[in-house]
Amino acid sequence: MTSTAVPAPADTTSDTPREVVVGTGPVTPEQLVAVARHGVGVRLDEGALAALAHGRDVVERLASQDRPVYGVSTGFGALATRHIPVADRARLQRSLVRSHAAGSGPEVETEVVRGLMLLRLSTLATGRTGVRPETAGLLADLLTHRITPVVREYGSLGCSGDLAPLSHVALALLGEGEVRDAAGTLLPAADALAAAGLAPVELGAKEGLALINGTDGMLGMLLMAAADLRLLLDTADVAAAMSIEGLLGSDRVFGEAIAALRPHPGQLTSSAHLRALLADSGIVASHRGPDCTRVQDAYSLRCTPQVHGAARDTLAHAEAVAGRELASTVDNPVLVGDDVESNGSFHGAPVGYVLDFLAIAVADVASISERRTDRFLDAARNHGLPPFLAHDPGVDSGLMIAQYTAAGIVSELKRLAVPASVDSIPSSAMQEDHVSMGWAAARKLRRAVDGLTRVLAVEVLTAARGVELRSPLVPAPASAAVVSLLHAHGVAGPGPDRFTSPDIETVVGLVGSGAVVAAARAALPDGALA
Repeated sequence: MTSTAVPAPADTTSDTPREVVVGTGPVTPEQLVAVARHGVGVRLDEGALAALAHGRDVVERLASQDRPVYGVSTGFGALATRHIPVADRARLQRSLVRSHAAGSGPEVETEVVRGLMLLRLSTLATGRTGVRPETAGLLADLLTHRITPVVREYGSLGCSGDLAPLSHVALALLGEGEVRDAAGTLLPAADALAAAGLAPVELGAKEGLALINGTDGMLGMLLMAAADLRLLLDTADVAAAMSIEGLLGSDRVFGEAIAALRPHPGQLTSSAHLRALLADSGIVASHRGPDCTRVQDAYSLRCTPQVHGAARDTLAHAEAVAGRELASTVDNPVLVGDDVESNGSFHGAPVGYVLDFLAIAVADVASISERRTDRFLDAARNHGLPPFLAHDPGVDSGLMIAQYTAAGIVSELKRLAVPASVDSIPSSAMQEDHVSMGWAAARKLRRAVDGLTRVLAVEVLTAARGVELRSPLVPAPASAAVVSLLHAHGVAGPGPDRFTSPDIETVVGLVGSGAVVAAARAALPDGALA
């Protein structure tokens, strides 16, 4: 469901910074998105340059001593017992990067590569990895010039960090390997550097290892998925409200007093959203009276805030983990005071777990969305609407196969919810005998987020038609605004069958861009869908 690699977009919004300044503190999720998705440039501040210089002094001092120091005067992984003479140490770092750039498969998306580059730069800028200021500066220059190394899909076990993906990035700093320039053209790294007026670096002691030993790929994908899910969970509330309205559901179960009886934060938020989105609905008001014989709605309507709310709480937990990871220095060995110490901070378990946890939440939100869509299409359950919302049922099939599309995606999302982080395959001659598979967890979450976007789009499309078929009853202002948005983008209302796929793709775009949520929010009082 995810697309192949393309150049990072240069478009920005009024909220996008013109430049991200990297210091010794962590970058923010907003800065990560700006650099990764909007092509924003980067520079190191004076504090970072000073920290880099100090850290480099420590490494140079250690490199001049006789005692073995991992990553400085020894081999790597299971080869750590081999002492490397001074004359071979530059070759040691160069060989490390070349050998570890062993990825395979399709190109990873540009935004993922830019994200991991920024996060690695942020760790380097702490001064605790021992790289030279000029090495970190070249990484910043690649981001600013929008030179993106080609990173392959497979190669990371999530421990020691994302070795292969980061090695492909480090290779470009040497002027080797392939990159894409700002226009998306594939060319040798040396040519791209020369065209931008940049010179490749000659790696010194420890620099190769410091460039590749981090959780930056999986963390970057977590941060971007979290940003997407914030929007999609709001969209899910909008879609659900339209479905509840169109299916003649009750809004009483979302009341403030009921929600307070089980005060999970996410459930309280989704309940409040549903109350606001259904306010002033003529459709809901039409069946509030004593003549209504339905005591309870189906779970897919009634339990919406419980499912959407649990997903919100899961996301909040994942964001807390991501925040701690952003504030971490992930490298091995790492500078502590005036020495370097081996450690296991590169292990991706903390990030891998929440990536998998989010995939579970995504699958469940999509699952309940598809169930609401399906209710619209079944004349036995949609309370008076035509079968499949068709114009002339039998001649027309309506949205029958749109539900198939959603169902097929939901089935895949359930498979993607199987955790990657419970797996481990020993590597490096059993030195690295337990790995996180966090990169794999991140890759499948990206695919899951794309799938949820599409499932919600099918629900919005279906619910919009269902609401319109309740005419002359007047829908809630938020629902009416979303229906108008769809019409404005060429998605017609009820009528004879038409080519359905373009309508779905149009609504996918409106969901992914935030236009659906923006339309609903504009129809509500300020703060009602905050």
